[in-house]
Amino acid sequence: MDEVPFSQLIQHSRDTLEKLDRGRGRLRLVRRDGEDLILESARRAEADDEVIGNVTQLIRALTHLDKTVLDHAFPDVFEWMRFLPADEARAFVGEWTETAAACSALGNFAPLVAVVAAWHATAEVHADPAVLAVLSTPHDEADYGGVPEPGAG
Repeated sequence: MDEVPFSQLIQHSRDTLEKLDRGRGRLRLVRRDGEDLILESARRAEADDEVIGNVTQLIRALTHLDKTVLDHAFPDVFEWMRFLPADEARAFVGEWTETAAACSALGNFAPLVAVVAAWHATAEVHADPAVLAVLSTPHDEADYGGVPEPGAG
């Protein structure tokens, strides 16, 4: 993807838009004082949304045909799943599939990124026996009082 400074868009918008048109319909706007932005043609964004929606529905349809097909395919994409117990791996696949479908309906896939991050963290716990033991150990029922505000005395 081509990159241009954000200031170039403001100072030389015609040249920047021509670069967008000459490229593949996407341009990264690099900012010094903030997160970079992506400038994208509407046609490209609509095509991406349509394809993502189609793929999401295809994955969902596959689960209706064979409940185990994704159980076998997902570890090829998310290799860290191998550390999850089988029941949790199936739960991840189910949650990912349902969340992806909901995200597709909204046109916002940020919640799906959060689902993957949460399950990745769970796999990290299962991958480390010492951490898993600490987090799996039952705690006593004692009340140790309130927790002080961060930075307090």
